[in-house]
Order: sequence, then C-alpha cells, then structure tokens
Amino acid sequence: MILREDMNYIVSGLERSGTSMMMQILQTGGIPIAYTETRKADTHNPKGYYELEGGKIINTLMKGTFPMTAYKGKFIKITAYGLSYLPTGGLYKIIYMERNLDEVLDSMEKMSQVVDDNREKTKHSFQKLNETVKKELKTKENIEVLFINYNDILKDPRASVFKICEFIGPYTFDTENMISVVDRQLYRQRR
Repeated sequence: MILREDMNYIVSGLERSGTSMMMQILQTGGIPIAYTETRKADTHNPKGYYELEGGKIINTLMKGTFPMTAYKGKFIKITAYGLSYLPTGGLYKIIYMERNLDEVLDSMEKMSQVVDDNREKTKHSFQKLNETVKKELKTKENIEVLFINYNDILKDPRASVFKICEFIGPYTFDTENMISVVDRQLYRQRR
C-alpha cells in the first residue's frame, strides 16, 4: 500500500494511551509505518514500542531538525507533547489515542516502579495537555484528526478498525488482521 506522498501520517496521544498498539494495528493492516528498534519490547510493551529514535523525537522537533519530509506517506509515532512542534505548512493526518487518565497514570507508575506522590497534580497537568493539544488539532486547517479511545477499541475492535480505515482513505486494508492485533490480555491497568 502506498499512502499519499504529500501527507505526514502520525499516531499520537499521551504516553501509555495505546499508541504502540495502534502502530501494530496499522502495520498488520498493510499500512506503511516507520520506526527504529532502538527501544526493544519489554514487559510493559511486549509487542514493541514502534518509536523513532528510541522516543527522542520530541527533542529534534523542538530544535526544528526532525526530517519530517523523509517520513511522508508513512505513519510515525509522536507523543501528544510533540505535536505542538510540528513544522508549519505541511499536511497531516493524525490518529490521536485517548485513554482514561487514571489508567494512564497507573501504567506510568507501574512502568517506572515509582508511586507518584503528586498524582492529582500530575493528572491535572496531563488533562490540561490533552485538552490543549486536542483543541489545537481541531482548529488547524492542515490537520485532519481521528480520535480513537483505547477503552473503546478493546471493547469493539471491529468498529474502531473500520473508523481508522475510513479515515486513512480509499485503500484495501487487511481488516481481519488489524482486528486480531487487539489483545485484551495486555489491558492490565483497568479502572
């Protein structure tokens, strides 16, 4: 499958919101994605992270040195905070993952093995970041965005996969393989 070569495709969301799962879904459906294997799969993401540069992409976006044009026509993963630094003037299609914030924080604590003593403050910060980024995405004419809820995709992967396929465009997708990627056993931090 070849996606539009004048378009940058991005999977985004807060950390631990299901972005790696979304990248797996896309790849399994035959959709071009780009990532490096700098960050290996582990117990927190047993199927891999699907990141470029080991997740250090935000630094190069902030400096204005990330080669965005090199990734046109392929999905890449950029966390929510990095979206504020996207180069202006490009065309973007973004799949933005959303998840219950308490589950996100539970997952972060488990991953870091540190209990957040300022959890309510952290939750408020993430909520504000999420709201700010979503508002910005909705107002820019050069950005098309599809919001996918992590909890919903686990409940009904078929409906979410069809939304994803419709959003990406008129291509032939391997929807059954895409649906099969959704692994409810990896839904470990539940609220």
